[in-house]
Amino acid sequence: MLTGLLQAVDEAAAVERLHDLECTDGLPVIVPTEARVARMALAAGLDRDLVLGRMGPAGGIATVEKVAVAAVMAGCLPDHMPVVIAAVRAVLDPRFDLTEMQSTTHCTAPLIVVNGPARQWCGPIASGFGALGPGHRANACIGRALRLAMINIGGGRPGTSDMALLGHPGKFTYCLAEDEEASPFQPLHVHSGFEADESVVTVIGAEAPHSVLFSGSGDDPERHERFLEILAIGLANLATNNAGLRGGAAVVVLNPEHAAILAGAGLSRVQVAERLCALASHPVAELARYEPAFAGKPGTRERLPCFDRPSDIVMLTAGGAGLYSMVMPTWCAGPHRNRAVQVRIDTDQVCEVPGADSG
Repeated sequence: MLTGLLQAVDEAAAVERLHDLECTDGLPVIVPTEARVARMALAAGLDRDLVLGRMGPAGGIATVEKVAVAAVMAGCLPDHMPVVIAAVRAVLDPRFDLTEMQSTTHCTAPLIVVNGPARQWCGPIASGFGALGPGHRANACIGRALRLAMINIGGGRPGTSDMALLGHPGKFTYCLAEDEEASPFQPLHVHSGFEADESVVTVIGAEAPHSVLFSGSGDDPERHERFLEILAIGLANLATNNAGLRGGAAVVVLNPEHAAILAGAGLSRVQVAERLCALASHPVAELARYEPAFAGKPGTRERLPCFDRPSDIVMLTAGGAGLYSMVMPTWCAGPHRNRAVQVRIDTDQVCEVPGADSG
C-alpha cells in the first residue's frame, strides 16, 4: 500500500505510473490530484482524516481521504461519495468477512444494492434496463470506487492476496438500485427495518448474475409455483457453493414482470423467500455423487437445505420487464458465512461542493 504523493510530468505519465505500481484495476483512471481528492472528501461531509476501519487482507487503514482517492480514480462525481462511504463501511463490518472474501479462490465480488432517496440524490443510480451493464455512470463509478479501495487500501491484488481463480466482471464494478416504483413488494430496506425515506446500501459478496428464463402461461394457475421452482434451481444448482457448502446467502433480482407474477398470486416478500428456502435443497445421495466432500455423513438426513433461513435470500426488483430475472449464488464461507450487510447512507452531513476545477 502506497503512502505519500507521487510525481509525474503530466496526466498521461501519472496514469502509466499508477498502472506500473498496480494501483489500478487495469483500466485507465482519473489522476487523484490533491485538489480533486480534497473536493471529493469535502462531499462526504466528514473529516478527511476520519478512520472508517481496517481493510483486509493487508489491514490498511481506510480514512475518508483514502476512500476519496479511490472515488476520484474511479471517475466518481462528488454526488456519489455518500454511497461510496456507506459501501466501504458495509464491507468493513466484521460480518462481511472482507479479509477472507478477498483471499478466497472463489469468484465472489461485493454487489452493492441502493435503496431510498439516494437513488436519485447520489446518482441517478440505474435500476431498470441494463442496470448491471454499461451506460450508467453512477453504477459504474460507485462500484469501481469500492473495488479500487479494496485494491489500494485492502491490498487485494490478483495472485498474491486476491486468490480468485478466475474472478468475474463484477470485480470491476457491481452496483445497482432497486426499482422501488416498479416493485409490487415492500422495498428491500423497508423490509429490513429502515424507514422508507432513509437511504441504505446492502452489500453482499456474490457470484456473477445467473440468468433465469421464465415465460409460463398466463392461464396456468400454478405458474407462480413453476417460476419459484426455476428460481430455486438457479439459486442452488449442484455446481454452486450454495449447494455444496450451504448455510450462506444469495440474491434474487426479479424483473418487474416476474415480480408481478408472484405478487399476483398473493405472495408477500416473506412468503417468496420462505418458499425459495424450502425448494432449495438436494438429496444427500445426489450430493454424494457429485460433491462427496460436502455431502456429510451417510444416513444423517435424506435432503440437505441450501439455506439456514429465508432471511438469507436477498430479494429485490430491478431490470426491464420480460423473460429474464437474475440470481446470484454466493461463497457461503468465512466466519460469518458470507452475510449481507446493510448501512444507512448519511446524506445529512454532505457538504455542497464548489464547482470543479482542472486540478
